[in-house]
Amino acid sequence: MIALAQRNGEATRIETRPCDRVAELGKTISASRLGLWFGCRLKFYFRYVVQIQKPTTSAMHAGSTVHAVLQQWNMARWRREPFSLERFKTVFGSQWTALQEGMKINWEGEEASNRDSAWRVLQHYFTRTPITGNEKPEAVEVPVEADLSQHGLPKLIGIIDLVRAGGRIVDFKLTGRTPDSEQLVHVHEAQLTCYSLLYRDATDRKESALELHHLVKTKAPKLIVTSLPPSTESQISRLFRQIESYQAGLARKDFVPSPGLHCVCCEFFNHCRLWC
Repeated sequence: MIALAQRNGEATRIETRPCDRVAELGKTISASRLGLWFGCRLKFYFRYVVQIQKPTTSAMHAGSTVHAVLQQWNMARWRREPFSLERFKTVFGSQWTALQEGMKINWEGEEASNRDSAWRVLQHYFTRTPITGNEKPEAVEVPVEADLSQHGLPKLIGIIDLVRAGGRIVDFKLTGRTPDSEQLVHVHEAQLTCYSLLYRDATDRKESALELHHLVKTKAPKLIVTSLPPSTESQISRLFRQIESYQAGLARKDFVPSPGLHCVCCEFFNHCRLWC
């Protein structure tokens, strides 16, 4: 099988890694891998099978920085440390710099504006968050796994951003536009169902709720909090069928492209054009 790589700005052919990489991927499944698989199988192939490394984009860097600051904010509440906006502004600055080490980000002269925008949305979140300062988290950034072998499925793995007191699972998302409430529930259903299974396997308890916290990085920052009930048996069954489809396609090495509007911003666009 032929893979593609980027050399001197052009996509070129290279030999793939051994087929045991496909076998390795079949042993576990995560929400992010499953989502990419159903978005575009060829993109999945480039990212996870051939493992082509792409430069970090400005949006990715902003997301990583915001995520790192929120993680430290959650840990500070877990330690019962008092909140200080200036403290987390300093944390933001240090993370913004540290996460660029070894990276080549094409800012196109917009680093300062990107940095200001990322901090503004964080500041807005700290002001509007539904999480009170005295609420101690149940868990923060915990790697978890669930054995699904009894269902004939691979091991489910993942990292949950935050579990609030009482078993409320929270996932943070940084976005550049206001999400549609109906669409976001549909788009993130598989991910949230994965988190439900992971939480239940780790605690032997059912989550009390699922929450999506969208930090919207518009000119005037917004916070969209979507609260959902625990995952249903129907949603879990739906997820299992999706994982079965993933397993079957992976076994067939069914790495076909899925052309669409999402191709416009795909980092593997040139690679895809050479696919055969």
